[in-house]
Amino acid sequence: MSQRSLIDLFITFVGRNWQRILRLTGEHLLISLIAVGITVAVCVPLGIYLTRNERAAPYVIGLANVFQTVPSLALLGFLIFVFGIGNDNAICALFLYAMLPVLQNTYTGIRGVPKSFVQAARGMGMTDFQILMKVQFPLALPVLVAGVRVAMVWTIGTATLASAIGGGGLGRLIFSGLSSVRNEIILAGAIPATLLALAADWLLKRAQEYFNPSARAKRLAKRHGISAEKEANSAA
Repeated sequence: MSQRSLIDLFITFVGRNWQRILRLTGEHLLISLIAVGITVAVCVPLGIYLTRNERAAPYVIGLANVFQTVPSLALLGFLIFVFGIGNDNAICALFLYAMLPVLQNTYTGIRGVPKSFVQAARGMGMTDFQILMKVQFPLALPVLVAGVRVAMVWTIGTATLASAIGGGGLGRLIFSGLSSVRNEIILAGAIPATLLALAADWLLKRAQEYFNPSARAKRLAKRHGISAEKEANSAA
């Protein structure tokens, strides 16, 4: 099969099945977002807790690291005995895979805040919760978002395996193309999954840059400069 004929077959397949491709893309994105959302909801508080309980940190992070070493299909197969087949199984597996970057980056980001900042905040009379929310968490946010960024890209890529255990998503097209030896169907599943991963990476990179302390400082300086200029003009 020539490269040109593959492109023609791909365009023809997409033209006839674009609604199905869009539906599966939506399913794929939904599965990934749910898995990462659960991961953030669990691992961010857990990472903060570990900064207050240093003895438990190596064991919990080590356990999250263990899940990274288990082959994806093996983990999905094992979870069938717990959740059966379908999206629940896939979401649980994706959660276990996404834990490490979010948990580790939350823990590292909070611990990376200079102690002098914490001591200065405590000297101002702030409580531990106020220090966490007003000093540590904002400064650690770029590192945390970087962990979510890695987890999101991994999750979108790994979610293609969900169809192997009866789940939805673009993996259905990929496995269908593999079983029928039709490269155009494989491409119809692989290309949207790749574009989703690239889009998620780009958006979270922008968020990471937005929450960077230096970028926030520039925005505040610009805002105050504009307000000062307005006051000067109004006074004149």
